[in-house]
Amino acid sequence: MVRILIAGLLCVLTFQFAFSQPNIVLIMADDVGCEPIGVYGGQRWETPHVDSLARDGMRFSHCFSMPVCHPSRICLMTGKYPFRFDAKWGTFPREEEQQSLAAVLKRCGYRTAIAGKWQLCLMKDDRRQPQRMGFDEWCLFGWHEGARFHDPLIYQNGKLRSNTAQEYGPEVYVDFLSEFMQRSKRAGQPFFAYYSMALAHDVTDDLPNQVPYVPGKDRWMNYGEMIQSLDEMVGRVVRKLDELQIRENTIILFTGDNGTAVRSKLRHGKNGKYEYEKVYSIQNGKRVRGGKGTLLDIGTNVPLIASWPGKIEAGSQSDALVDFSDWLPTLVEVAGGHKEQERDGRSFASTLFAVGSPATRKYAFAQGRGKRAWVRTQKYKLYNDGKFFDISVDPFEREPLTNNDGDAAASKKLLEDELRRLDLPWNKK
Repeated sequence: MVRILIAGLLCVLTFQFAFSQPNIVLIMADDVGCEPIGVYGGQRWETPHVDSLARDGMRFSHCFSMPVCHPSRICLMTGKYPFRFDAKWGTFPREEEQQSLAAVLKRCGYRTAIAGKWQLCLMKDDRRQPQRMGFDEWCLFGWHEGARFHDPLIYQNGKLRSNTAQEYGPEVYVDFLSEFMQRSKRAGQPFFAYYSMALAHDVTDDLPNQVPYVPGKDRWMNYGEMIQSLDEMVGRVVRKLDELQIRENTIILFTGDNGTAVRSKLRHGKNGKYEYEKVYSIQNGKRVRGGKGTLLDIGTNVPLIASWPGKIEAGSQSDALVDFSDWLPTLVEVAGGHKEQERDGRSFASTLFAVGSPATRKYAFAQGRGKRAWVRTQKYKLYNDGKFFDISVDPFEREPLTNNDGDAAASKKLLEDELRRLDLPWNKK
């Protein structure tokens, strides 16, 4: 207990930047890579509110998640790579609960809330897990229990809500966070509002009763409709901050949990099967298929946009490497915190604010199914099976490099050293 109290005090005393603790709004889209977003060259759909955040702030080109949702969420919440835990799908390591992102920010004096998707347990089995992990308030749909969009099944602060009939889930989540932000302002306390979006993941329909279609239609939302709704929800969050007159003291960060979906359910078909649409984007004039679940860039390269008026340079871009383990140390540093334990992540706060030396991560890491993983620079990628690619000319990894010299040889040596340092458990004999 004494160590936790000291950690909380140090959060206030060791803030590196010349401004007070900001409010932090983290928006994470579901199944959205870079290609659907206008500011990343996306042309199939319009995303004016997300694009506006980039125009007012900084856009990163090399942010990497895990290729699917659950490992990305563990990585974000712990600052550690998923292979370090023996966590089954849809669970969270109990020993890490008090070291999670929200728990650390709470010790820094923040009010904390999350709305939308959880995926770290089944809510019906453990309604208080978010509280143990540092969230003061939560409004989360019942993953694999009910609908997330129309007529959503929602747990709020440990209780199952009974007033969501005819409601649209994303609006419920944004309204919840809006009220939380308003109460936090009234209390005079900085807040961490984590909008873990349900959009643009298709419905989960493994339930006895069919998940509702879009009212007035014979299908669920298609991917483009979900992208448009996602953008509108981002706009609503920003408008609420403006309405509360706290935008100038709030950093907003937007990202995605993995690459764009490969396909999306549209409706029930025959013989218990679904009708799907294949998902593709138009990026810089080229058709790009969804890559969720793969370790290609289309499966792991996700948007990262950060906006804070007057603190982050408007219209700026960064080529710095970021991976999902970096979220926790970065947000804790923004909150004035310090390093409480060793983690894989490295803060990119100095890149955001152009204070001190810029972030110097030399490699990013991702792991996928089948005991496959890679480390990479902006240009080169090395898999743990030895395959080595120049991603700048071969983003779909069709031709492994074999004869390496000069820059390629030096980079491969660096990445080999990093793989050895990571000491992946499945590479041990």
